[in-house]
Amino acid sequence: MDRARDAGPLARARARTAWLFLAPALLVLVLVAGWPLVSTVWLSLTDSRLDAGHQARFVGTDNYLRYGPAPDAWDEEAGGYFVYDDATGAALLYRPDTDAFYDWDTGAALAGPVDRAAVFAWHGLLADPVWWRSVANTVFYTVVSVSLELALGLAIALILHAHLPGRGLLRAAVLIPWAIPTVVSAQLWGWMLNDQVGVVNAVLLDLGLIAERIAWTAEPATALAAIIAVDVWKTTPFMALLLLAALQTLPNEIYEAARLDGVHPVRLFARVTLPLILPALMVAVIFRTLDALRVFDLFYLLTSNADDMLAMSVYARRQMIEFQDVGAGSAAATAVFAIAAAATALLVLIGRIEPEGRR
Repeated sequence: MDRARDAGPLARARARTAWLFLAPALLVLVLVAGWPLVSTVWLSLTDSRLDAGHQARFVGTDNYLRYGPAPDAWDEEAGGYFVYDDATGAALLYRPDTDAFYDWDTGAALAGPVDRAAVFAWHGLLADPVWWRSVANTVFYTVVSVSLELALGLAIALILHAHLPGRGLLRAAVLIPWAIPTVVSAQLWGWMLNDQVGVVNAVLLDLGLIAERIAWTAEPATALAAIIAVDVWKTTPFMALLLLAALQTLPNEIYEAARLDGVHPVRLFARVTLPLILPALMVAVIFRTLDALRVFDLFYLLTSNADDMLAMSVYARRQMIEFQDVGAGSAAATAVFAIAAAATALLVLIGRIEPEGRR
C-alpha cells in the first residue's frame, strides 16, 4: 500500500511538495534527454538525408529491415525504384504503391511476371553484416574491459582502503588517468602504439618480446586488444573510486569481531565485504557497461575505421555523416539505445537491485 496515503495528510503534503520541487528537474531531463531520443526514433522511420533539397518520406521500419530494391535506387520524380533485370536486360520501374513493375522508358505496365528474387534483396540495419560486426566488436570490448576494470578496481580499492602511509597521495595519483580527457589519452596512446615511432614497440623490442614492430591499431585482433588496454588504463580508477566509497561505509565493528573470532581474511571478504558492497558494485558495473556500449572516441581515434573495426556508435556516425543517410544513422543510434537499455535491465535483474524497502 502507498505509504503517503496511509501516513495521513502531513505525509501527503510532503509528497506533493517533493514532487513540486522535482518538477523543474524532471522537465529539464525530459527536454534534454527525452526529446532527442524521440526525434532520433522518428528520424529512423524516415528516409531523411543531409542532401540539399531531399524531401524526407515516412518509410516505417525500412531502415531496420526491408525486402525490396536498394534504397538508393529510389527516384523521386518517377515515384518508384529503378530496377535492372539481369535476366531480360530491361530497365524497370518498381512502384511500391501499386507493388508492380513498369517499363522505365515507356512507363507501361509489364504484362509478364518479373523474377523478384533476382531484383530484390534484404536491406536495412539488421541485414547489414557491417552492423553485426560492429555489435560484436562493441560487446566483446564491453565484456572484457568492464570485467578487467572490475577486478583491478576492486583490488585497488582494497589497497587504498587499507591503512597505508601516504595513501592520500596514492589516491590522488590513481585518479590521474581518469582525469585526463578520453580524446587526449586516445591521442597519447595512439602515438605510443605507433608502429614506427611508438614507445611500446621500442620497449618490447628491447626486451626481446617481439621480433619486429607491430601495427597495434591496424589489425582487428590487435586493435581491439589495444583499445581495451587503453580503456582499462583510463577507467579502472573510476571503478576503484566507486568501490572505495562503498568500502568506507562499512562498519568497523564487523571486522573487529571477525578478527577476534579468528576469521580468515579471504573468508571475511567473501562472506562479509563482498555481499555488503554488492549494490555499489552493481551500480559501478551498470555505469561502466552503459559507457562502454556507447563507446565512440577510442574506436574512432585509434583505428582506421575499416568495416571490421567499427563500434556501434562509429557505425551510426558513418551512416549519418559520411554517407549522409540520417534515417539509417538514426536507426543505428536507436539500436544502440535499445541494446544499452536491454543490458541495463539484464544487469539489474542479475544484481536484484530494487528500491529501498522492497527487498
